[in-house]
Amino acid sequence: MAAANRKTLKRKYKDNPKNSSYFGNGRDAAAQSQTLPLQLDVDVPDFPRGGRSSLTREDRDEIRAEVDADFDAEMRPSKKKKRKKMMKTGDEATEEDLGSLFGDGIIGKLPRFANKITLKNISPGMKLWGVIAEVNEKDLVVSLPGGLHGLVRASEALDMALVNNIKDGGEGGLLSSIFNVGQLLSCVVLEVDEGKKEMGKRKIWLSLRLSLLHKGFSLDVIQEGMVLTAYVKSVEDHGYILHFGLSSFTGFLPRTREEDCREIQVNAGQFVHGVVRSIDKARKVVHLCCDAVMVSKCVTKDLKGISLDILVPGMMVNARVQAILENGIMLSFLTYFTGTVDIFHLQSMFPTSAWKKEYDKNKKVNARILFIDPSTRAVGLTMNPHLLLNKAPPLTVKTGGIYDQSTIVRIDKGLGLLLQIPSEPVPSPAYVTMSNVSDEEVQKLEKKFKEGSLVRARILGYRHLEGLAMGILKASAFEGSVFTHSDVKPGMVLKAKVVAVKSTGAIVQFPGGIKALCPLQHMSEFDISTPRKKFKVGAELLFRVLGCKSKRITVTHKKTLVKSKLSILSSYADATVGLVTHGWITKVEIYGCFVRFYNGVQGFAPRSELGLEPGCDIRSRYHVGEVVKCRVTSSIPASRRINLSFIISPTRVSEDDVVKLGSLVSGVVEHVTSRAVLLHVNVKGNMKGTIFIEHLADHQGLASLMKSLLKPGHEFPELLVLDIEGNNLVLTAKFSLIQAAQELPLDYMQIHPHSVIHGYICNIIGTGCFVRFLGRLTGFCPRKKAADDQEVDTSEAFYIGQSVRSHILDVNSESGQITVSLKQSCCSSSNASFLQSYFLTAEKIAELQVTDSRSLELNWAENFNIGCVVKGKINEVKDFGVVISFEHCTNVFGFITQYQLGGMTIDAGFTVQAVVLDIAKAERLVDLSLKPEFVNRNGEDISRIPASKKKRKREACEDLKVHTTVNATVEIVKEEYLVLSLPEYNYAIGYAGLSDYNTQKLSRRQFSSGESVVATVISLPSSSPAGRLLLLLESLRQATETSSSKRAKRKSSYDVGSVVQAEVTEMKPLELRLKFGIGFRGRIHITEVADGVDAVEKPFCNYKVGQTLTARIVAKYTQHDSNKKGYQWELSVKPSLIAGSIAVKDKLMVEDFNFSAGQRVSGYVYKVDNDWIWLAVSRHVNAQLFILDSSSEPNELEEFQRRFKTGSIVCGYILRMNRDKRLLRLVLRPFSSLNGPASEFINARDVSNAASEEIGISHIHEGDILGGRIWKILPGIGGLLVQIGPHLYGKVHFTELTGAWLPEPLSGYHEGQFVKCKVLEIKNSVKGTVHLDLSFRSYLDGILSHNSGGSCTTGNSPGYRVEKIEDLHPDTVIQGYVKNVSSKGCFILLSRNVDAKILLSNLSDGYVEDPEKEFPIGKLVTGKVLSVEPLSKRVEVTLKTSNACSTTKPDFNDLNRLHVGDVVSGMVKRVESFGLFIMINNTNVIGLCHVSELSDDHVDSTEDKYRAGDRVTAKVLKVDKERHRVSLGMKTSYMKEGINTQLPSTEKTNEAVNGNDYMENTLFVSQLEDGMPDISNSDAEYQIEEDSVLVEAKSRASILPLEVMLDDAEETNVDDNVLNSSQKDSDCADVVDEKSKRRAKRKAKEEKEQEIRAAEERLLDGDAPRSVDEYEKLVRSSPNNSFVWMKYMSFMLHVGDVEGARSIAERALGTINIRYEAEKLNIWVAYLNLENEYGNPPEEAVMSIFQRALQYCDPLKVHLQLLGLYERTEQHKLADDHLEKMVKKFRHSTEVWLRQIQWLLKQNKDQVENVINRALLSLPRHEHIKFLSQVALLEYKCGVPDRGRSIFEKILREYPKRRDLWSVYLDQEIRLGDVDLIRALFERATSLSLSAKKMKFLFKKYLNYEKSLGDDDRVQYVVQKAKEFIETTNV
Repeated sequence: MAAANRKTLKRKYKDNPKNSSYFGNGRDAAAQSQTLPLQLDVDVPDFPRGGRSSLTREDRDEIRAEVDADFDAEMRPSKKKKRKKMMKTGDEATEEDLGSLFGDGIIGKLPRFANKITLKNISPGMKLWGVIAEVNEKDLVVSLPGGLHGLVRASEALDMALVNNIKDGGEGGLLSSIFNVGQLLSCVVLEVDEGKKEMGKRKIWLSLRLSLLHKGFSLDVIQEGMVLTAYVKSVEDHGYILHFGLSSFTGFLPRTREEDCREIQVNAGQFVHGVVRSIDKARKVVHLCCDAVMVSKCVTKDLKGISLDILVPGMMVNARVQAILENGIMLSFLTYFTGTVDIFHLQSMFPTSAWKKEYDKNKKVNARILFIDPSTRAVGLTMNPHLLLNKAPPLTVKTGGIYDQSTIVRIDKGLGLLLQIPSEPVPSPAYVTMSNVSDEEVQKLEKKFKEGSLVRARILGYRHLEGLAMGILKASAFEGSVFTHSDVKPGMVLKAKVVAVKSTGAIVQFPGGIKALCPLQHMSEFDISTPRKKFKVGAELLFRVLGCKSKRITVTHKKTLVKSKLSILSSYADATVGLVTHGWITKVEIYGCFVRFYNGVQGFAPRSELGLEPGCDIRSRYHVGEVVKCRVTSSIPASRRINLSFIISPTRVSEDDVVKLGSLVSGVVEHVTSRAVLLHVNVKGNMKGTIFIEHLADHQGLASLMKSLLKPGHEFPELLVLDIEGNNLVLTAKFSLIQAAQELPLDYMQIHPHSVIHGYICNIIGTGCFVRFLGRLTGFCPRKKAADDQEVDTSEAFYIGQSVRSHILDVNSESGQITVSLKQSCCSSSNASFLQSYFLTAEKIAELQVTDSRSLELNWAENFNIGCVVKGKINEVKDFGVVISFEHCTNVFGFITQYQLGGMTIDAGFTVQAVVLDIAKAERLVDLSLKPEFVNRNGEDISRIPASKKKRKREACEDLKVHTTVNATVEIVKEEYLVLSLPEYNYAIGYAGLSDYNTQKLSRRQFSSGESVVATVISLPSSSPAGRLLLLLESLRQATETSSSKRAKRKSSYDVGSVVQAEVTEMKPLELRLKFGIGFRGRIHITEVADGVDAVEKPFCNYKVGQTLTARIVAKYTQHDSNKKGYQWELSVKPSLIAGSIAVKDKLMVEDFNFSAGQRVSGYVYKVDNDWIWLAVSRHVNAQLFILDSSSEPNELEEFQRRFKTGSIVCGYILRMNRDKRLLRLVLRPFSSLNGPASEFINARDVSNAASEEIGISHIHEGDILGGRIWKILPGIGGLLVQIGPHLYGKVHFTELTGAWLPEPLSGYHEGQFVKCKVLEIKNSVKGTVHLDLSFRSYLDGILSHNSGGSCTTGNSPGYRVEKIEDLHPDTVIQGYVKNVSSKGCFILLSRNVDAKILLSNLSDGYVEDPEKEFPIGKLVTGKVLSVEPLSKRVEVTLKTSNACSTTKPDFNDLNRLHVGDVVSGMVKRVESFGLFIMINNTNVIGLCHVSELSDDHVDSTEDKYRAGDRVTAKVLKVDKERHRVSLGMKTSYMKEGINTQLPSTEKTNEAVNGNDYMENTLFVSQLEDGMPDISNSDAEYQIEEDSVLVEAKSRASILPLEVMLDDAEETNVDDNVLNSSQKDSDCADVVDEKSKRRAKRKAKEEKEQEIRAAEERLLDGDAPRSVDEYEKLVRSSPNNSFVWMKYMSFMLHVGDVEGARSIAERALGTINIRYEAEKLNIWVAYLNLENEYGNPPEEAVMSIFQRALQYCDPLKVHLQLLGLYERTEQHKLADDHLEKMVKKFRHSTEVWLRQIQWLLKQNKDQVENVINRALLSLPRHEHIKFLSQVALLEYKCGVPDRGRSIFEKILREYPKRRDLWSVYLDQEIRLGDVDLIRALFERATSLSLSAKKMKFLFKKYLNYEKSLGDDDRVQYVVQKAKEFIETTNV
């Protein structure tokens, strides 16, 4: 193979000499340099010492000779044609291909050129040294050797295991906190992007992960003095833990010595370079030193056995010059390795033409490794002086800079020039390639330029690693205004060439080579559907620069913008008021337009400034993308806000006539609409005004009523200007705003915190509401600050337009943001302006109702002044009051409520005199009163009433003063206010409001007539505009103290330890409320009254409200706490504290928690809930007593909440303590009664352990009598689960439910019932769980034994339970419950520890047809013990009568009475195929009538002719007393012979039998109690025995040793019977012939097959096995089927055997083959569900199984199953914790991240975006699209569709041609049903430039959608569009 390759290679070079230019500098050399390493890579073996070529020396010399000849030929002057070709290729053919990678080392002929990295020979796996050029949010830009640039994704910047330990770097993100520009680092090439190869923009993707860089490292390779790179894994106290990317060893960097660290700031995740100081091989730790000087001087030693994999870029080595190359030198280092240094990495930054003289052969130099190519074994080195010092070269030049005095240092023939740039502070080298030397063609550089001459150069770019600038000398380079991105400024007009046209826009290129994007909307003034028709590739057009950000330039070709002569607005600082400029509309809303300018500047033009006519639609006038001329009206640069106007020349008005915000105007109604009232404003300038309906009044109801009455022409005398929109004024008629016009702020600078300002609600959102003042000045009220009740919804508490009073919380001077509070406690009115506004508005409404004869119509109110006496006639009497009519006012009615009748009984037609309490002009209604205190309050004559009404009113109010607190009585309750009377002031009439500005929609307190209230006088009738006495209820005022009064009350010198005189204001069961000082509040806790440890009964009995006492302050609460608690100070009246000195302050400040387990404490009950009693032990220590620990008597537990009253004393003993929560857990029993290890355990253990607190049973012992609560009734005979602690449960066995044996022991119990139980046994399992056995009857044992004198110890007692099997003896009478039933018998429960079995033959004296039906599970049975086997723990019982059980031998009396020939009658007991078993009447004998003796004729089937229970007559044929058998015959011929007919002798009978080929029809004679016979004949005996042995052998193979089946017992009896019968009757075998044996075997086989068939049919029909036996057979037949095992577990749980289900799970895990991983996983999941339901405690049991499952199954699958368990059982906290663990452990799994996002969406949490960002950093890049699309689907289904839509848009921006993404996106939108959005999406998709197949799919989907809508026009439109696409494609 190698020979063939060599021949191929030779032939290649001979056939094409140009390709043999192996080290040339032309295009072919580049191709050669790219392809040759690939050829060598196949055949070259991997030698660790530098390797060698697979070609022979002769072949290699021959090839090199040809290469040299070709190279010499190409270096000579070429022809003109060749020069043109070279000029066409440009610098690509000359600069980048100086040499190719050569790695043959020192073997063979030396290369001419040094190794150089280019885009063509770079390949994955290369190790490179680079310097960071840019640090972006998501990637790094690294400058590589040869001027290349690579990209490092964030996921490849460091190992993801360290991401969680790294702190975010703030604005720059994660990468900026770790990396910085200019940092040197080593990297590995991951891949080279091939997608843009033709454009010369192939991307190089790098990785900085040390796991790739240190791939060949091990602890044995590392030596002291070696320089290593590591991550900082964590920051510790004495240093830093380091991570080298490998798991085999770690590192440590100490920071104890200042000289080691040089005060370097090291953070987690940061790269550090250090020198190995020592190696701890035992602990696998490498200790480093990070001293910069030491690192820079450290040289890699010549290590024995070093390989190429150990070399890392950046290593410094000692080298020798081996050879001088054309463009560099070759060095040998580390004995075995060679590398090259190109001319740009020599020691001198400015090497001259004579640079070769400086490097003699074998000269010793220092160099650093620059790159390593493992495929070709090429090594590049550098001797750059900056890089040798481990520092990046300084950047001293600027891209685009022009330097006139640049010196030519060196001329490279055919390549370029090396210049010395006169930069500051030091000169910089620059290189000019051949293509950039001149605009004209230059054939020979040495003729045009001379070394040392000066030239003018411009900087094109910069190679950061080499410190080399790239320059240009072309004259054209100095002409263009745009040369670099920094030269581009917003607003510049430039000519550019179109280079590409895409669906999103056009790519254009400026003359300097910089490219820009012209977006689709900016390609023309109007929307264009086909961009390629407008823009042709190659066309030169004029553009204007819109913006330049991150080297991304956007331009516009809109003619208006390009030709605009107006100023350019490119920053918010340039937005001066009055500036007129052009912009383009980006968004159109109903309230205005958003306009964008240059460089991202944006402004807003409100609707009033758009120059629209009233009622005109904005969208019909303006559209998105339209260029508009606008004027800046205002600007706030700090908040980035600009207000605009499309009205360029506003109307000029003099300064005095300009209407200003906050001024008062008048206006006349012109038009009334549904939303507003339009007015003509009475000001100069003919301005219009608008009053929105909500602004007609402060009350919502009155505003709507006024709007319905307003007519054109009505004049508003006073209106407030809220806002000015062009020539339109926004006005308000609200009384509150008009009154506060002078106080309303115009700017945020006029607002001060803690002030209260009037405003109105302008908008309500979910998080709060916005309050507006004047203009656009708006404050925001968070939801929590909107009302005192934080649960109130803002949308329900307020309405838009509502008048409010706002309390200023904060004003941000930078952003101008205002935060307010609308809490009534902070914003309540101090006056009655809200009520006053109501009365004034009501009067205006009354005036509007009057249309004709206005003066006459309103005169009626003058006769009904408040407080005057009027005369009227009773018109109607109703249940709720009396209606009065007046003679002089026929259209006015009066009303008297039942309360105001004053106890009078009146009838219709009576004339009465009543006092006016209230008047409603709008309703023309007067409220009156007949109460004597009003009518006769002055004892005046009725005739004097009109003359004295003013005097009476004046007398009533002359003593009242404003702010006087008065007692009042509620007379009438109105909707918005109360009518009150003041008894102390001659029953003066006043009015008080029920609500305030901020509480209009909130619930109000209910008042009733006659109720006494306290109020404050706010306004007297003489001073009130409403003419009424206005009051403010004290109950409302007290609830809303102002903040200023609170601050005044706080000014005091009280402190902890102060003794005060306080007054008792309120007494509560657990505390006294006090007041002292100036407005200070406090309390005395119930534990702070008496000294001593024990509590005192009724400690507050000696105190009463109003009493003054001496107390000491013991604690102070913060403002936040005091607001919650209603008090500020904690006080004490303990005598010891009161008598103590002031020095007790220090002691009071310390809250002790000195308690110990078992200590007796007492406390006062302060709360009793369903399960706990909460006690106050002291001020800061509480205790809790569980309900079941409070008593053991059920009746007391039922009265739990009644027994413990609030304030009562409870004493107990500490069981658990929680110091953090300062909480004790008590029990009522003293710990002194607990003896043994449990008590020691309590004292020794950490009682603060929360886990132990949950399940601790240290206070419970065997024999304890406890109170319990039935938690669950288990099915079948499972018994009960009883709760005896907060998290502790015990089980009551079925036999322990009652004291006596009852048929249905569960009938008296139900879940939740309180019971009394005794602890029988406490068992600790191996898994750490605790199992308690309880009894409902065992606590009576002592009582019964005592009363009966010990007689209950025998087994004859009715309630006797067998606890031990040794207590049982044969013939003992026992009782039990049926546990399990099968076809062979049943098991019964004798007690919780002993079971017994009953064979089928011993179930009854008679025949049992269906054992399961006659003996159901749980049935109570009574029987006798037959046998006891203590060793095997087997007990056998019979249920037959006592006579049969006590007789060891059959009774022969009945047999002696039977004789051969007797005719007897009987009943068919059983029907078999071979005959009938007949029970003979009046005997206990059962005989057999063989099938041959049934009839004289042949009987085909006995089952069809006879049934069990039939009465028959038969003749005795044979009586065998020895064998106890009777043979019968039923033939008709026998009956005719008579009763005394004798049959032949026994011998003849036998002969007859043998002749007829059937068995001897004899049967065991048994008593009635024996039931059916065990064995029918010897044949049957043999077959049963044979089958039973096989069944036994098979069943015992898979049954645990201690499991006993019924088969075992039956087969034992069968064997005995067979043996006995053989011994007693030796001639039995002679009777049975071979034919009968075969018949019996065939019959048994058929029965067995029928049995199996029935079982299989049950399985097919879904009928599960019904017994343990069937399940055992099933699992033996399918041992690897998890479904069968799980059904078996379910069956065990159904019968209440939880431990049995656990054992089945363990058996399944041990039985299922390891190959069936999925089946095993199913069992683990079932096991987890089992422990979650029945584990104790469930969490620990589940985690134990979970940890075991992880060792056998796929960890990810097990984690997902556990997560599903938590989700199904709604264990949200556990699910959250488990998900966090999963995303850390399986961070590369898309499924795990999606499960967490799905969980967050279901829980309505807001961390979805953070999780997505974390996932994208962790997941591989090829998984991102799949992950993001799935997240978007989850957002559509479970979250917010807008977020899902944004994700799809983001993906499609990067991958617009992914048809699958378009399809899924469209499906989701179609599901939502937004037709407009769906059609717009289809339009976008069908406008893409995709393949015909993809477009067909999209058009078909579009067409189907339109067909589903049924719109024929749209269907035709889609068809037409598809045709147009086809035509365009064909063209």
